[in-house]
Amino acid sequence: MSWFGPRAIAVGLAAVAFTAVGCGPEGSEGADANSESVCASDVLYEGHTYIRLSNVEFKVGQKLGTATSPPCRDTNDQAAAVPETSENAYTVSGISPDLAIAIGSSPEQAEIFRVLRSDKKVPPEVQELIDGS
Repeated sequence: MSWFGPRAIAVGLAAVAFTAVGCGPEGSEGADANSESVCASDVLYEGHTYIRLSNVEFKVGQKLGTATSPPCRDTNDQAAAVPETSENAYTVSGISPDLAIAIGSSPEQAEIFRVLRSDKKVPPEVQELIDGS
């Protein structure tokens, strides 16, 4: 029997294991995100998807309405499914709600979220806010 067969299988299994380990629960914003699941960091408001930003200073404005976090299941564990939730949506002072909103149970608890664009780029107005933090 040649060494090629068992070695090829071992290398293949190692590659699969490495790939599985590399697909952890990193948030939508990579290093800026916490250890929550990817879909748990997304919210929907007025037909747009927004993703959480971390360590960004901002001022909360007026209440807009309600944003929802869609139901989520990042694993095959049915018990781990997270149901849809909703929270208050607020404006971020100086930025259009089409670009960024604040989400939370109150203005004091609100966190900033930026719109997720199809080109994946951060809108310039939001980038200015990030750079100023």
